[in-house]
Amino acid sequence: MSSVSFLISELQALATETRRRHPEVREASDKAVALLRANAGVSLVNNDAFADELLRPVFLGCKTKNAKVVTIALGSLQRLIALRAVPSYALPQILATMAEILTQGVDIQLKILQALLSLVTSLPDVHGATMGDALLLCFRLQESRIAVVSSTAAATLRQLVMFVFEKVLSKKETDPPESLTTVRLPDGTSANLNSSEVDAYYVFEDLCLLANTESPNFLKIESLPKTFALELIESVLTNYHVLFHKHPEILLLLHHHLSPLLLKSLSERSSFPLILRSTRVVFILLKQFSDELVTESEVFAMMLIKIISGEESSASDGSRRPHWMRVLSAEVLRGICSDADLIRQYWERYDSENGGSHVFTSLIASLKRLVTEKPALLGVGQQMQGLGVQTDGSGNYKLEQVAGMMANAATTTVTGALGIHGAPVGLSLATCTMKVQCIDQLDKADAPMIPEGYIYVLGLQCLVSIAEGFASTALPAFTSLTSRFSSTEASKLPKALNLEALPSEEPMVQQLRSDKSMIEAGWPALLASLSFLINTNLSDELFTDVLAAFQALTNVSGVLGAQTSRDAFITSLSKLAIPSLVVTRLDSWVEPSTNRSTSGMGVVDGITALANAAMPVQAPALSERNIACLKVLVYSASYLGGSLGPSWFNVLETLQNADYVLTAKGTKSNSLRKMPSNLMSPPIQKSMSGNGISDSNAAEPRPVLLADTEPENVLSAIQGLFESTKDMDDEAFRHFAVALCKLSAEMISMQVSADMEDTSIEDSNGAPVSPTVARAHRRRVSGIQLSRTPRSGDFSVNKLGMIALLNIHRLLYADAEVAWSPISEHLLSIIRHPAAPTSLRLQAAQNLDQVLVIIPRSLSNFPTELVAEVQRRTLDALALQVLTEGVISTVVDIRRMGLETLHSILQTGAHTLVVGWEAILEMLGSVCRPAPGVPTSNTGIPEESIPYSPAVPTTPHTRLTPLNTSSFSDKPNLILIRVAFQSLTLVCDTLQSLSTEQLKLCITTLGLFGRQVDTNIALTAAESLLWSVSDSIQLRRKGASAEAQYNELWMFLLTELLVLCTDARPEVRGGSIQTVFRSLQLYGLTLSLEMWDQCIWKIVFPLLDSLQKSAGSVSPDGADPLLSKAAWDESKILALQSIGSLFNDFLMAKLLQLPDFGTVWNTFVTNIQDFALLDTRSIGTVALRSLEKALKAFKDPAGADLKLADHSCERVWEAWEIMGANISQQKNSSGGRFTQDSLVALVDVVRTLRALSRMARGHEWELERLKSLLSILKAIITYPFSDFRPDIDSLTPLQNNILSVYDGIDMLVPGSPSLILADFSYFVTLPFVAAYELRQAPLSSQVEGRPVIQKVTYIAICKRVMPVLAHLYTRFKASADIYADGTVDAILLAYAIPIKVKYNCPAPSKFGSDVPLWKTATTNFLSVAKECAPRVADFSECSDQQVSATWRRLLEVFEGALLADCSTAAEDSIDEIFDHAFIATIKSHITPYLGNKRITDDIIIDFGKILQHASKIHEVGATPLFDDTRTSSEQNQPDVHQEISSPMPYKGFKIHELVDVVGTTSGFNILPRERFSYWCFDLLFLLCSQTTDHHEEKRRRVAALCLPQLLGRINQALLSYCLDTEIYGDMPFSRTREEELIYILKQVASMKLWSGSLWASQSESPSEYAVKQPESTQTNNISSMIRDLAYRSEKAHLFYSYNLLLKLSSTAKAAVAWLPDSFPDTAPALEGASDVPPISHYNSKELANACLAVLGQEMGLLTQ
Repeated sequence: MSSVSFLISELQALATETRRRHPEVREASDKAVALLRANAGVSLVNNDAFADELLRPVFLGCKTKNAKVVTIALGSLQRLIALRAVPSYALPQILATMAEILTQGVDIQLKILQALLSLVTSLPDVHGATMGDALLLCFRLQESRIAVVSSTAAATLRQLVMFVFEKVLSKKETDPPESLTTVRLPDGTSANLNSSEVDAYYVFEDLCLLANTESPNFLKIESLPKTFALELIESVLTNYHVLFHKHPEILLLLHHHLSPLLLKSLSERSSFPLILRSTRVVFILLKQFSDELVTESEVFAMMLIKIISGEESSASDGSRRPHWMRVLSAEVLRGICSDADLIRQYWERYDSENGGSHVFTSLIASLKRLVTEKPALLGVGQQMQGLGVQTDGSGNYKLEQVAGMMANAATTTVTGALGIHGAPVGLSLATCTMKVQCIDQLDKADAPMIPEGYIYVLGLQCLVSIAEGFASTALPAFTSLTSRFSSTEASKLPKALNLEALPSEEPMVQQLRSDKSMIEAGWPALLASLSFLINTNLSDELFTDVLAAFQALTNVSGVLGAQTSRDAFITSLSKLAIPSLVVTRLDSWVEPSTNRSTSGMGVVDGITALANAAMPVQAPALSERNIACLKVLVYSASYLGGSLGPSWFNVLETLQNADYVLTAKGTKSNSLRKMPSNLMSPPIQKSMSGNGISDSNAAEPRPVLLADTEPENVLSAIQGLFESTKDMDDEAFRHFAVALCKLSAEMISMQVSADMEDTSIEDSNGAPVSPTVARAHRRRVSGIQLSRTPRSGDFSVNKLGMIALLNIHRLLYADAEVAWSPISEHLLSIIRHPAAPTSLRLQAAQNLDQVLVIIPRSLSNFPTELVAEVQRRTLDALALQVLTEGVISTVVDIRRMGLETLHSILQTGAHTLVVGWEAILEMLGSVCRPAPGVPTSNTGIPEESIPYSPAVPTTPHTRLTPLNTSSFSDKPNLILIRVAFQSLTLVCDTLQSLSTEQLKLCITTLGLFGRQVDTNIALTAAESLLWSVSDSIQLRRKGASAEAQYNELWMFLLTELLVLCTDARPEVRGGSIQTVFRSLQLYGLTLSLEMWDQCIWKIVFPLLDSLQKSAGSVSPDGADPLLSKAAWDESKILALQSIGSLFNDFLMAKLLQLPDFGTVWNTFVTNIQDFALLDTRSIGTVALRSLEKALKAFKDPAGADLKLADHSCERVWEAWEIMGANISQQKNSSGGRFTQDSLVALVDVVRTLRALSRMARGHEWELERLKSLLSILKAIITYPFSDFRPDIDSLTPLQNNILSVYDGIDMLVPGSPSLILADFSYFVTLPFVAAYELRQAPLSSQVEGRPVIQKVTYIAICKRVMPVLAHLYTRFKASADIYADGTVDAILLAYAIPIKVKYNCPAPSKFGSDVPLWKTATTNFLSVAKECAPRVADFSECSDQQVSATWRRLLEVFEGALLADCSTAAEDSIDEIFDHAFIATIKSHITPYLGNKRITDDIIIDFGKILQHASKIHEVGATPLFDDTRTSSEQNQPDVHQEISSPMPYKGFKIHELVDVVGTTSGFNILPRERFSYWCFDLLFLLCSQTTDHHEEKRRRVAALCLPQLLGRINQALLSYCLDTEIYGDMPFSRTREEELIYILKQVASMKLWSGSLWASQSESPSEYAVKQPESTQTNNISSMIRDLAYRSEKAHLFYSYNLLLKLSSTAKAAVAWLPDSFPDTAPALEGASDVPPISHYNSKELANACLAVLGQEMGLLTQ
C-alpha cells in the first residue's frame, strides 16, 4: 500500500470511530477521503489547496478529547507529515492543538513527541516563537514524572536543539540585509543575524542562563535542571564546535556565560552529577576552544593540575574537595595528555615565554608528585631486582622501595594468616580501574566506588600518553626531515637532527624545536616518575606502558639531539635491564646441595633451616621484566645508532654483561617458561577489566614488550643491533668500533697479569684504548660490575669480528683509521700476546680469519695492482698467524685456524690469485714436517721395491709403500695435515694456473700426503688429486715433443698409483684402482697401440695377479676388518668391474688391433673362469658380469673382426661349459658356492654369447650343443641356493633369464621342439616334485630366536610355463616326433599332477588372487587334449604301445579330474561352471575318438569305471559298488521271495559278479559336487546310448565296453532302494536317494542301446562283436533263445533289470518328488536368471511300470 492509502485508512478509521458522537469529525474525514480519492494522481507535497481540508479532521478529532479519537487523529497527522502535506502556516495551530491535548495519556504524549520531531525537522522555515513553542512542548513533557515520557521528551528536545544548530551549518545562501535581525551581544555590541543564527544564539544563551539558574530570554520556561542544561550544552559543543569557530557572536557566549558558570561550579562544593557534567564541558573547552579561550583554558588547566596534585584540596567555602573530584580531573588530564598537539600548544602558549603559568612543567611535576605520594600502596616490583639475588646488609633501596616492600610483606602475612583476600599491593588494570570511567557515569546521582589505585593508574597513563605524544610527532618528523635534508644515503642510520641548521620557517621544524624544549625542561621529572613507577608492583600491561614510555622518550631525545636526557634515559634503562646484584651474585654462585627434609627437626634445627631458606635456591638470572628493559635498550640503541657517539661505550658495556648473564653458568638453560609463577609476575590475583583493558593474568595475549623474552630471542635482538652497524656512516661506525675495542681492552686487562702492547687506538675524547692493568674487581659509574672471572670468550672480540664482516666494504674502501687499523691491529695484538688467555687468543684468531676470508671475495672489478696489494696484505696477515712458533695446543689451534682460512680463501678465490702460489705450497708442505724434537716413525719399504721409470723425475723424499703409512706420529701435526690437505685439494683444482715446476712440486706434495696415516687423506690423494694432475697433464699435450714429455709424466703417475693399488687399507686400494682405470678409460682413445700393450701387460693383468697374491696371504677370519678377506674381495670386485668396462669401451677400437689379442683374450677369459670357480661367490658374480661386458663390446664385427669374434665365442663357450658342468656336479649337494646373482650373471653371459655367436656364424647352434645348454640350464634352475628369492607371485630374475634363453632358441632346428617341450613339462612339475625349504633364514627374519622357514616353490615359473607349453604343443601338434619320443606323454603327465592334487595345490599367489594352479592346468590340458585325442592314433610313426601310453596318460588326467578329492574345499569354492566345461570337453572332443581300434579295451573299460565312480551321489559302507571282474558263468538269478529284513545275504542277479547286498538303515553321506556326479552319470548313459554321427563304429565299441559299468551302477541303486524300503517302512528316504531313483528310472525308460551292445558286452570279445554279432545258436532252448534275443534288443537294459523293476513297481512305498523337467540341469543355473523351469511330479512306481510297459511293447505284448 502507498502512503496515501495508509492516510485514507487512518481517515476512514477516524470517521468510523466518530460516526455517532462526533458527526462533524466523521463528515470532515469523509470529505478528506473523497478529496484524496478524487485527486489520486495529484501530489500532496506542499499542496496548500488540500491542506486545510486534510488537516480539518485532525484538528476536530483532537478537540474531542477522546483518547482513542485523538490517537487516530495524531496518526493521521503523522501520515500527512510523512507526505509533506502540512504547510508552514498551519504549524502554530498544530502546536496549539498539541498543547491542548498535552495532558492526555502516555500514548498520546509519545505520539505528540513523534509528530513534533517529524513536523519541525520537515519544515525548514520554523523560527522564532514557533520554534520556541515547539521546544516548550518538549520541555514540558520532559518534566513528566513518567520515565518513558520524560526520557523520550529529553531525547526529542536534544534532537530539536541539535536541529537548530544544524540549520545554521546547512544554510548555504546569504540572506538579504533586510531579513536580518539585530541582536544585542553580552559585550555591549550588536550583530545582524539571520533567523537560523538568531535561533541558535538565543537557544544556547538560554541554556547557559538556565544552567546558572537565571531566567531565559527566548525559551518560555522558568527553570531547567542544571545537569540537563549542561548535558545539552555538552551535546552542542561536542557536535557543533565548528559552528562556534565560525560565529564569534555565539563564541562570545562561552566567554561571558559558560566559562564563569563552569569556574563557579568547580570552585564550589557541588554534587557529583553537577561536577561531573561541568568537568565534561571543561574538557571540551580545553580540547576544542583553547585557541579562542586562552585565559580561560589556562585557568581551567591549572585548576585541574592543582586538584590532582593536592595543592588545591579545599573548595571556595573551605570544605575539602572529595577524592572523586581528583579522579575526574585526572581523567580529563589523561584525555588532554593524549593530544600531543594540544600539549605542545600549551607549552608554546604558557611555558615557552617567561612569566607564564608553566602549564606543561606544572603538569609533569604534579604527575610526578601524584604517582609517588603513596609508595606503600604501589609496592615494589621484585622482578626488577633480578632473580635469585638478595640485598646485602647495608641495603640498597630507597625509602619509597622500603615502604613498598613492607607493604608487600604485611599484606602477604595478614592475608595468609587470616585466609582472606585483601586489596593487593600494586597497580593493575584488573584491580585498579573501573569498568566505566568516572567521567562517563552520567546516570549516577552519587559518586561511584573508586579503587584506591585508580588515580595512580590515571597518573601513569598521563605520563605514558605524554611520552607517546612526543614519539608520535617527533619520530615521523625525524624520518621526513632526514629524507629531505640529509646528505647521506637513505639506507644509513641518520644522525640526530641539528634543528638550528634547519629552516625555521618549516612548521615541522618549529614543532620539533618545541618538543626538544619540552624534553629538556621536563625530562628530570619524567625520568624520576617513570623510574619510580617501573620499580613498583605493576601489572604486565602497565609495566609495558611505562617501558614503552621509556623507549619513546629515549628515542625522541636521541633524534632531537638532547644528549643529556638521552644518556640519562639510556643509563636508567641499563640499570633496569642488568641489575648489578645479578652480575655480582652470578660470579660467586654455586649450585646448592639438596637440603634434607625439615620434618622431624628440633626447634633449633627448624630455625636454622628457615634461616638457610633465605638463601637463593636459583641461579642469579634476569627476570622477564629485566629482559624487557634490555630489549627496549637494544631497540633504542639500534634506532639511534647514527647519533650515540661516545655513548656507545655504556650501551656496549651493558650488552656485554647481558650476554654474560644470559649465556654463562648454565643460565641459558633456566628458561623463563620454567620459573615459578610468583617470580614471573606480581602477586595480583584478581581478574577485572577497566576501560576496556583486561588483565593479562587471564588467557589473554601477552603484551608485545613482554613477548619473546626467552634468552635466545633477546640475544637475537642484540645480534640485530650489531648488524645495524652496516647502516651507519663512517664517523658513527668509527665511534662504535673504538668503543668496542676500548671495552675489549678493559676486559682483557683484568684477565692477564701483564700489559698488552700499546696500540694507537683512541676514542673520541683522545683517551688511549690500550689495555691497562686494573683492579681485580671494579664498578663503573653505571653500576655494572666487570668481573675478573674468566669467561668462555670475550664479548667485544666476538662482536669486532661480526661488525668487520658486516662492514667489509669499509675495510676495502674507507680510510684505514675508520675500520681496518683499529680492528685488525687489536685482533693481531691479542693473537700474538703469549700471556693472553687461550680462549681469547683463539677467539681473536677466529674473528680475524673470518675477516680475511671475506676480503678476497670482495675484490671484484678492481684494478690488478689493487688486487695484488690486497691479496698480499691478506696473505701477510695470514702468514703471521700460520707461522706462529710453538708446540703448545694453543699455537696448534691458531695454526689450524690459519690453514682453514687459507682453505676458505682458496675455495672461493683460488682462480683470482695473482701472487703467492709458492708460498701457499710452502705453507702446506710445512705441516708435513715434524716439529723440532718430535721423533718420527718411518718404517716403509725401500724405494727399490717399487717399480721405477727412470724417465720420470722422482720426488725428493723417500718413496714408501702404503703398507706402513706412518709418516710421523705426533697428533697435533696430524690435525694440521688434515686441514692443510683441504687446501691442497683446492690447489689441484686450479692446476691450469701452475707452471711445470709448480706442477712437479704439487705431485711431490701429493705423494707426501698420500702416505699419511689418515686414510681419508691418502684416499683422496690417490683417487682424486692425482687424477686431477693426470687430467691436467693430458690437457697440456700439444705437439710431439710436449706429448712425449707429458706421456712419461703420466706413466709416472700410473706407476705411483699401481703401488697404492695394493695398499693395506681397502679405501686407498679402491681409490687407486679407480684412478688407474678411470685414466685409461678417459684417455684410452688417445693412446697408441704400444702404450695399450704396456698398460695391459704391465698394469692391468699384473694388478689382478698382485691382488690375488696379496689376498691369498690374508686370513679369512682376520680380526682386523681392514685386513680381512672380505675387504680384499671388494678390491678384486672393483678391479674386475673396471677391467670389464675397459674391455667394453676399447675392445673394438684398440684391443682387437693388438697383435697378440688372442693371448690377451685367452688370459682374460681364464682369469674370469678362475675367479668364478675358485673365488668367493660375490667375486664370481662380478667376474661373470665383466665377461658379459666384454662380449657385448663386439659390436657389428666384420671381416677379420668377425673371425676373431667367433674364436672368442668358442673360448667363452668352453669356459661356460666347464662352469656349467661344475654346477651340475654341485646340484645334489647342499650349500653350493653359487648364488642366484652369480647364476643370473652366468645365464646373461650365455645369452650374450649366443647372440654374438649367431651373428658371427649366421645360424643356430647344433642340437648337441643345445642339449648341453639346456641340460645346464635345468641344473641351474633347480640349483640348491642358499639365498632366498620369492617365486610365487613373480619369477625370480634367474628364472626369467632362463626362460629368455629358451625363447631365443630357434625351433626350426630338428629335435629342438621336443627338447623345449620336455623341459617346459619338467618346469610345470617343479612345484610338486622339487620345492624345498630353507631353514637358515637371514638374521632379519628371526622371530623370537627361531629361524623362519622359507620355501622355494617354483610356482611362478609353473604359472608362466603352463600356457606356453600348451601354445607350443599347438604349434608343433602335427609333428610326429613329439608323439614318438614321448614328449606328449611328458606334457600330459605334467598337467596331470596339479589336476590330481586339485584343491591341495599350493596357493597360486601370495599377495594377489591368481587362478588356482589346477584350473590353469586343466584349461591348458583341455586345449592339448582337444588336439591330441583325434591325432595321436593317426601317426604311423607311433607304435600301438605309444598310442596306448598316450591315451593312458589322458586317462590318468581324466581320473584325476573326475575323482579329485573335494572334501577339503568349501562348498562355495567348487566351480561347477568349470567342471561342466570339463565334462563338455570330454563329451565333445574325447569320447568320439575313444573307440579307435589302436586303443586297447582296458583303457575304454577303465574310462567307464572312472565315470561309474564319479557318478556316485552318496555312499554308505554296507552298499559297495559292483565289481565286474567275475565272468558270466558265475551269475545266478536273485531270490526275490527271500526276507529282506533277514540278515542273510540276498543273491542279486548281476553281470560278471555275485555281490552280497543287504538292506540298511544307516544314513547316506552326500558326496560333494552332487550335480557334477549327475553330469558324469549323464556322460556314462551317453557312452552306452545309441547316437547318430559319423563315429558309429567307434561309439558301438565304447558302448559295448562301458555298458557293464552303467548297468552295474543302475542295478546297485535299484536293488539298494528295494532292500531298504522294507526296512524303512514309513520312514522317509533322503532327498538324494529319491531323486537318484527317479533320475535312473527316467533315463532307463528313455534310453536306447545300440542293437547287440549288451550281447557284445557279455561276449568274450566285446570289441569284435560290438558292430556285428553272430547269428543266434540257441535254437533248441527257448529260454536261452529269448535271452539271446533280449540281449540283442535296443531295450536290453530293461530286460537286464526286469526283476528289480518289477520289485519297484510292487513296493509298499514309492519315491515321489517334484523335479524340473530338465533334472538334472545340463548346466549350472546362471545367477539372477528369471526363467523358472517347469516342475513335474514323479512317482517311482509309475516310472517302474512305465519301464515294464516299454518291455511289453518291445516283446510285442503291448501296443504303443
